[in-house]
Amino acid sequence: MVVLIRRELPGDEAAVAAVTTAAFAKPGSPLPAETTLLGELRKDPGWLPRLSLVAADPSDGTVLGHVVCTRGRVGSTPVLGLGPLSVHPDHQVRGVGSALMHAVLGAADALDEPLVALLGSPGFYRRFGFRPASEFGILAPDPAWGDYFQIRRLAACPTVLRGPFHYAAPFTRL
Repeated sequence: MVVLIRRELPGDEAAVAAVTTAAFAKPGSPLPAETTLLGELRKDPGWLPRLSLVAADPSDGTVLGHVVCTRGRVGSTPVLGLGPLSVHPDHQVRGVGSALMHAVLGAADALDEPLVALLGSPGFYRRFGFRPASEFGILAPDPAWGDYFQIRRLAACPTVLRGPFHYAAPFTRL
């Protein structure tokens, strides 16, 4: 599937929220936590507009997916927290999520960010170079996350960066 990956533009918010809601919808739940989180992240000082990307249909501009990295930290060192990553169910398993991941990681690296952390399936994220954070001495906000809390070091990462990871504040209110 061919998609255009671009920065989120003013006016994309409703389409991004709709994609996120569709991607994370569960029966009997009117609004997924990820949609609420995204709205709260937009209001937080940790929101990084340069790292809020959409996948759009090149023929009509329809938003098919979204990914965002927000400001986190390891100890006192600024790093990135990735998520949510959303792809509309009609376009899942077609490479849209992979395209978004490659684009946001490339953008983060180009901005000299040291690392990206996320909570997600090791089976999916390993292909993008993510490894369990514990292998690097970085502690998850919740120890129960185990190997699901992962990081990917980028080119600007100091050789020794250890300690507790902290997401942008809205993550702690989930």
